Amino acid sequence: MFNKLKNIKAKKLVAGVGLATATAVASTAGMASTALTPSTADYSFTVENKYKGTATRTLTKSGNSWNYKVNARVAGVATANQNSTFSLSGNNIIPSSASTAYKLFGIGNTHSMKFSNSGKKVASTYRGKTVNLSAPNRAFDDLSLEAQIRQDLLTGKFTGNYYMVKKDKVEKTPFKKAGNTKITVPAGTFDTIRVDRIHDDNDRSTSFWLAPSLDYLPVQVTQINDGKKMEMKLTKVR
Repeated sequence: MFNKLKNIKAKKLVAGVGLATATAVASTAGMASTALTPSTADYSFTVENKYKGTATRTLTKSGNSWNYKVNARVAGVATANQNSTFSLSGNNIIPSSASTAYKLFGIGNTHSMKFSNSGKKVASTYRGKTVNLSAPNRAFDDLSLEAQIRQDLLTGKFTGNYYMVKKDKVEKTPFKKAGNTKITVPAGTFDTIRVDRIHDDNDRSTSFWLAPSLDYLPVQVTQINDGKKMEMKLTKVR
């Protein structure tokens, strides 16, 4: 039972690192562009205002192949590593592969995905079991979805309607704009647009504060799962 509880907590931690990194593929320039720009951003990562750690997101490009990595660590408690590879066709992010690995108190798991047919088919492997899935529209892993949201905001084509791959299914995952506000984080003070993920579960909430001046880089992310709060704040853009 104790190991099961730790696995549940680890999944929630990864969720906080996953979608809690939304659109963190922006450029470091103050002027907005209309396409992805390679970058690296650092964040503080706090769980329950008690456990404190850091996270780094790095987006690189080789030709039209993009690789997005997220590495997060809370010392002595947990680690989470995500990796996504995709291409860019016009305004569309086309995912090709992705993986997630997490550990909490030494116990963890992995989830990998292989996409085909422009993201409409995916082989999802979790705990050694592979499930072949189909989607009515392009489906995304956490990080390629973050890239697509950022790209849509840059080009004014944000609709909030997306599909995400879960362990054994593809699920419609809607987002909405929730107003503008100015916030202060360790990296400075920014005018931001707030974007919320719409959850079916009232015990969950996910909000992102994205800075247009940084090509919609998230400067703060707050997530609540079953009363457990996780928060990320931008500390540096390299």
